[in-house]
Amino acid sequence: MRFRWMMNLVFSLYAASLFAQAPAKRLLVPDDLYRIQQVHGPQVSPDGKWIAYTVTTVDREADKRRSAIWMVNWDGTQDLRVTYGPGSDSLPRFSPDGKYLAFLSARPADGKTGDKEDKAQVWLLDRRGGEASQFTNVKGDIDSYAWSPDGKRLVLVMHDSDDEAADSKPKAPKPIVLDRYNFKRDVEGYITASSAQHLYLFDVENKKLEALTGTKSDDKHFDESNPVWSPDGSHLAFISNHAKDPDRTGMSEIYTIDARAGAEPRKLLSTYSAGGGERLVWSPDGQSIAFLQGFEPKYNAYNVSQLAVTPVAGGAPRVLTAKFDRGASQVEFASDSSALTFLVEDDQHQYLAKVAASGGNVEHVTSNSIGVSERTTAGGHTAVTAATDSSAPEIYALENGTPRKLTSHNDALLAEIQLGSVEDMSFHSKDGTEIHGLMIKPPSYEAGKKYPTILWIHGGPNGQDEHALDFGLYPLHLERQLFATHGYVVLAINYRGSSGRGAEFARSIWADWGNKEVADLLAGVDYAVQKSIADPNRLGIGGWSYGGILTDYTIASDPRFKAAISGAGSANQISMYGSDQYILQYDNELAPPWRNEALWVKVSYPFFHADRIHTPTFFLGGEKDFNVPIIGSEQMYQALRTQGVPTQLVVYPGQFHLFTRPSYIHDRMERYLVWWDKYLKAQY
Repeated sequence: MRFRWMMNLVFSLYAASLFAQAPAKRLLVPDDLYRIQQVHGPQVSPDGKWIAYTVTTVDREADKRRSAIWMVNWDGTQDLRVTYGPGSDSLPRFSPDGKYLAFLSARPADGKTGDKEDKAQVWLLDRRGGEASQFTNVKGDIDSYAWSPDGKRLVLVMHDSDDEAADSKPKAPKPIVLDRYNFKRDVEGYITASSAQHLYLFDVENKKLEALTGTKSDDKHFDESNPVWSPDGSHLAFISNHAKDPDRTGMSEIYTIDARAGAEPRKLLSTYSAGGGERLVWSPDGQSIAFLQGFEPKYNAYNVSQLAVTPVAGGAPRVLTAKFDRGASQVEFASDSSALTFLVEDDQHQYLAKVAASGGNVEHVTSNSIGVSERTTAGGHTAVTAATDSSAPEIYALENGTPRKLTSHNDALLAEIQLGSVEDMSFHSKDGTEIHGLMIKPPSYEAGKKYPTILWIHGGPNGQDEHALDFGLYPLHLERQLFATHGYVVLAINYRGSSGRGAEFARSIWADWGNKEVADLLAGVDYAVQKSIADPNRLGIGGWSYGGILTDYTIASDPRFKAAISGAGSANQISMYGSDQYILQYDNELAPPWRNEALWVKVSYPFFHADRIHTPTFFLGGEKDFNVPIIGSEQMYQALRTQGVPTQLVVYPGQFHLFTRPSYIHDRMERYLVWWDKYLKAQY
């Protein structure tokens, strides 16, 4: 007994010593932004032994985000940076024989550093050694590219450039002539005839460039995108729309074309557009093409993309996930063409799933314990980008559905920080609809104590709050943790209109904005108050994009919030018509304002009832935002200023909907905390 007692004492003293040596964890602060490394874009080598991927870091001195290509081996024993150019490198793609790694880069050809970058070109890295060399030298702007199966050609997706030659004398900018129905797009700006993307073939040996599409005057205004090679390299499939006015249809058309200059495309089918999730995949046996289809145009904003396949030889397509009622993305065929795997956006999770090419039940490949955001397969191996509530996106090997971590770019940073706990919420809205969400509690949370609480609303609305720590350009999850580590309880509610709960849930707010969503959000706040977690006297609300729009709707509906932050939002929706990029949605969901004036006024109620708002509100946005133009924030700022309600407006010069300048993102995070502390903490 005495010996056991002495051993216990020794063990206790040893454990106490280890604990004393362990550094205390700290709060997440805005300065941590400069240490974050965004990991994305994995590509497995043809032999399955390596994964190339992109790491984006912040150059604080230059106030820029820069990307470099890395490679990690399948065992995870080697993780190497392979590009060191002064610019940003992206889209790594292995040659079919695995000897070369291609990537896009806007680095100067002479290798000199500087703020000015050249056009993005394809660069080539010989994996046997040596520096990367510029591979293409084209005049247009390359958006993407793909190797042919034999490695002898590239297909380039490219649009014409409006830039003048570097040696020409400065001239007055040319007038912008617009004649398209959809004439503007965030980041790209005004969409003109030169904005159309076309396909080009680039011969690897002689570096000859030939136009494959858009060669006729009548075809130049058609966009072609998402090219994929047939397994034998003789054909390409791509997405386009050759309607008289393609912007108005809400449709996508799938074509095939011989992989030679002068070939005529053959239309396979028309389908409802799936938005940004569109991707074609040719089956390894060459018989089928997989694609994603969305909803009819009036529901286009609430797409739950379905996975379908169509015979290359012609015939009716088959929808494989018609009864699944969850959105699909990033599709790939099995090597024997018998099945397809794809990402599923489910309730607060994203996972990898599988379905037989003949149809049937959808099976989980990965569990909900980790959120998968990207996937890639080659050489019999699958790699994913994945994250959890407490770990940032990293590259994982997937073995029998079990992820094995390969990279650790953010581990050192996160080891210093005490994050808040993330818990599931489930409650009922006022009409009885079951609503789900997440609650993020401060690291020092004490049961029974009421906390200042922030309702932080995701955008979209077709998106969701999920179990993953986001380090991207729209760092919603990072912001939730920033608030939680500074003493706030944070509520993230997947209101109606959100994805992950099926088609009916997503489109239930159709032509009825600011109604059911607000009821769902307020029900979430009521839930937190009833649980004696949220202090009803210290409630804040905010969000970005549709999250900012819903902030405006909510503070015009309910006076309970002591402070609000409306980022990149709008309230006078009439003023958005022709100002933003959503004309197809407006005309098909609401009808033009002159045809349905009453509905437009109804969905603009925060602006026309600004006198109901008494919540101090901070408005902000990007000067060049074409997604939700800054006029939306300016109008609401002016309305509240006119009413004498405490308000502030910050406009970030040169920024689009998603900010790219790190110092502005840092400034925004600091201003968030100042605003919350002023109205939710200072008076208590």
